[in-house]
Amino acid sequence: MPDLTATDGFPVPRAALFDLDGTLINSEPRSLATWAKLLDAHNVPYDDKLLHRFMGRRGQDVFAEYPDLIPDVTLDVIVAELRMYSDAPDLPPIEHLPNSVEFVHRLHAADVPFGLVTSAGRDWAEAALTALGVRELFGPVVTAGDVTQGKPHPQGYLRGAELLGHAPEHIVVFEDTPAGIEAGRSAGMRVVGITTTHEPATLYRAHRVVEHLTEIDWPDVLR
Repeated sequence: MPDLTATDGFPVPRAALFDLDGTLINSEPRSLATWAKLLDAHNVPYDDKLLHRFMGRRGQDVFAEYPDLIPDVTLDVIVAELRMYSDAPDLPPIEHLPNSVEFVHRLHAADVPFGLVTSAGRDWAEAALTALGVRELFGPVVTAGDVTQGKPHPQGYLRGAELLGHAPEHIVVFEDTPAGIEAGRSAGMRVVGITTTHEPATLYRAHRVVEHLTEIDWPDVLR
């Protein structure tokens, strides 16, 4: 039996995959400040454009693009330093996004299966979902250590689709960064961009851009 087709030209969605930072919580200002502390410690000049290269991505993938950014320092050392700076008392606080949490509860009440695909580590992802009070609502959780290629590569979202048991064309992705949007699109999924951390024009590759996820009506997500 053929799939029903939504008005946007895609098959009617059956499942969803969420990014974490910037989509369910906003820890991006804290993350950017942490990266800035690291670069300052190594006397590496930077601007906002460079810092934003780290948003929504695994650190090791960015350093692979900039191998001379912090020369003669191994990735393990860099990760250890980042963990140290992440405990600094002067970092911006982590903000919960209540509209996103409300939307998650709405999908759960409608029996829509959904999971998480994040560039963060598993401990951070599990702690964040628990703090939001939604861990038990989520199905698969795909983290940085579960993939060999991070966003904007589609591997994480394709893995999430596999674990959800739905084809990519039946899945909607919710993201806040250009790298995440590109990952979802490359996986063959619809992507909704949320303007938590980027201006709407920056998220032009998303199929739809919203300020809050409560603007979304399921399953007509692109209206």
